[in-house]
Amino acid sequence: MSTPPRLHLDAPLAEGAELAAAPGQGHYLGTVLRRAVGDPVRLFNGRDGEWAARIASLRKDRASFVVERPLRPPVTEPDIRLLVAAIKRDAMDWVAEKATELGAALIQPVFTRRTVADRVNTARLAAIAREAAEQCDRLTVPHIAEAAPLHAVLDAWDAAVPLLAGDERRASPPLARVAAGIGLRPPFGWLVGPEGGFETAELDDLRRRPFVSTVALGPRILRAETAAVAGLAALQALAGDWTEAV
Repeated sequence: MSTPPRLHLDAPLAEGAELAAAPGQGHYLGTVLRRAVGDPVRLFNGRDGEWAARIASLRKDRASFVVERPLRPPVTEPDIRLLVAAIKRDAMDWVAEKATELGAALIQPVFTRRTVADRVNTARLAAIAREAAEQCDRLTVPHIAEAAPLHAVLDAWDAAVPLLAGDERRASPPLARVAAGIGLRPPFGWLVGPEGGFETAELDDLRRRPFVSTVALGPRILRAETAAVAGLAALQALAGDWTEAV
């Protein structure tokens, strides 16, 4: 049989526990994967790590599991936060998936003056992030915050947490130079503006805030979703858990 599927379950995981599947997991196991009662699965959450379990019941869209033994202990993941201007749905879905794979702990959609999208389906993004976590072998699922105006998110930001903001006009120093200069270590945030970039007033507001550093992300103009993922990858390589031995 193929590798047992990984499923995120928010309930406490412990040996012998009998747990109901989350919504959608029964359909996924029975209809999509063609699994049956007694088949193995792997259950995980950020508090209890990853556990071996078996399907105890499976009927239509409902399922339950019996937890058997621990496989991986919980780990502390770096607190890397992505703030991204609301963009079109398909691009936003892609960002949520890739940011999860890259280890983001928080995905915060923001509204800026040039934001085209006027709403963000955070429930949809949360489901995408959960599925991505199941596929990429991480033990946690990033928190998807409700979309909010950029100025409100900045006003509520913890000033002890550095926030690097992409400057699409490339009038700022390179990301790597800034990260090295401030000795960047988690927790930190990465902010990406909308298609068309931040307005001048927004960039001026960012630069007035002591916890913000505006940075350039190379010589080319990137789409918003590309900048979000490229910046996260660069920051992981410079200061995240990519620097640690596996």
